[in-house]
Amino acid sequence: MARTLPISDPETLAIAIEALRRGEAIAVATETVYGLAADATNPDAVTAIYEAKGRPRFNPLIAHVADIEMAKAHVDFSPLAERLAEAFWPGPLTLVLPLKPSAKIHPLATAGLETAAVRMPQGFARDLIAAFGRPLAAPSANRSGRVSPTTAKHVADDLGERIKLILDGGPCRVGVESTILAVMDGVLHLLRPGGVPVEAIEDIAGMTVKRPVPQSGDAVIAPGMLASHYAPESALRLNASTVRPGEAIIRFGGKRLAGEAEARVVMDLSPSGDLNEAAANLFDFLKRADAAGATGIAVAPVPMHGLGEAINDRLSRAAAPRD
Repeated sequence: MARTLPISDPETLAIAIEALRRGEAIAVATETVYGLAADATNPDAVTAIYEAKGRPRFNPLIAHVADIEMAKAHVDFSPLAERLAEAFWPGPLTLVLPLKPSAKIHPLATAGLETAAVRMPQGFARDLIAAFGRPLAAPSANRSGRVSPTTAKHVADDLGERIKLILDGGPCRVGVESTILAVMDGVLHLLRPGGVPVEAIEDIAGMTVKRPVPQSGDAVIAPGMLASHYAPESALRLNASTVRPGEAIIRFGGKRLAGEAEARVVMDLSPSGDLNEAAANLFDFLKRADAAGATGIAVAPVPMHGLGEAINDRLSRAAAPRD
């Protein structure tokens, strides 16, 4: 079973660095979700991530950096990309940028693409990368396709038998993964909504962010683009207005659903209608609903503006048909 260490312990950083140098994949708290981190330049370490998660090798990984200088050693920044990095880094924004010929990020982490997804996280994760001195590939620390973890216990429950070390930083503040943008020829393409609302990006960029509609068979060029993803064990029913007997209910804004007395459990993402609070609670509530032994999970409508776009993206992928 994985060993769990608090990030507040002065010895934790040194222990984590030694594990990374051995090529291990370790779980670490970020502001978004817990990541399964390993040396992005080491093919054996990157392979350890894919094996622990059971993740398809065609699904690329985000390379996390300590500063923009580390990112610039591996990818090319246009003036627009640099402006976005200056505005939102460190933070929950990932930029997909062209790889430099001299980049040391291993092709296993980029799925062999000519681009790389890069992000600068906040807090302890950034300190760890700076002390390690190389980018860390770090997808969410869960089995591939399942609900992302926002506490160390979530990680232990899902991957505790597959990894050796979990760095406990408490509950994740944002609670959904980063927003992913491709910056191509002066145009911004939204690949995944996330912790930075698109409206905030458009304010800084002074342009509209294009929202592509992925078609079946499209190449996966960034994490989180698979149609079925973030899925609980139980079947999910979206935009629910009524309750079926035995369902777990996840509602929003304090609005009751007809038939709640028949529900197995009732949870509210944010009784006050705060989308930031709702995003922070989303994955934890999906896991709680799964654990309740319900016949299914019904989710009430969530607004589409701000972080609501990211919440609805995760819910639609969680409800998608599974292979």
